[in-house]
Amino acid sequence: MHIVLGSKVFLDIAQVVRWKTTLTSRVEPCVRYAASFAGYGFYGDVITESEKYRWMGPKRYDYAGTKVFLRHRSYEAEVRYLDVKSDKDAGNIESATDGNGENGRRTFWGDRKSNKVICCANCKICSSMLPPDRKLVSLASCSKEARWLRSKGRFLSVGAAVISCRNQRAPDGLVAHAHLADGFLDLVLVKDCPHASYLWHLTHLARKGGTPLDFDFVEHHKTPAFTFTSSSDESVWNLDGEAFQAHQLSAQVFRGLVTLFAPGPEV
Repeated sequence: MHIVLGSKVFLDIAQVVRWKTTLTSRVEPCVRYAASFAGYGFYGDVITESEKYRWMGPKRYDYAGTKVFLRHRSYEAEVRYLDVKSDKDAGNIESATDGNGENGRRTFWGDRKSNKVICCANCKICSSMLPPDRKLVSLASCSKEARWLRSKGRFLSVGAAVISCRNQRAPDGLVAHAHLADGFLDLVLVKDCPHASYLWHLTHLARKGGTPLDFDFVEHHKTPAFTFTSSSDESVWNLDGEAFQAHQLSAQVFRGLVTLFAPGPEV
């Protein structure tokens, strides 16, 4: 009915560019787009493992997820993410790092109250971030003041959420307070940790009202762009449910893409 009525909502979309497929391959850019999520490590392993069991239907994701969890594999990699301040965003971005600009636990966007605002129809946060002409635009390309920060080490997972990604297994989403059109990705880095600690993190993801980001081994950053470089050839990403092998890639979000439906308060 909303499509028939011509209702519209503005959405972000992430452009993902693979620069190298493997450690030894040549630079051959390959462009893909993600409308909801891009994930590495645990997420890439699950999508790869699930392909072996397509005959199981949707149940294959539970089975593959259990197998991958029991393996508890971590991967050496380097992630660089852009901390942005522009004229429009000045005073709306607050950074919390370890003092030298690297390996900070979180980067907050907006004041602390805005970090607890659920995105819904006619969201004021998304509306305030949209460009006046409603054209597709990258915050990373128009910022006047930006710096690249780095996180390097062994990761159980790297996830970049364009939206909250609510589903049956994560009722609040991977990032509960992600917004549809604020011009930012929610970058979640889960570093190597004991098996029991990772299980506790996943348990918080699976329950409503959980706090999966409130762990010492979890970093959460609001960023319009990031780069990723693996230390090995075992590097498979999950782009909106599709496997995508990439040893080296970059991603940036574009604001203001139009789709023909209007979301309710639970989007």
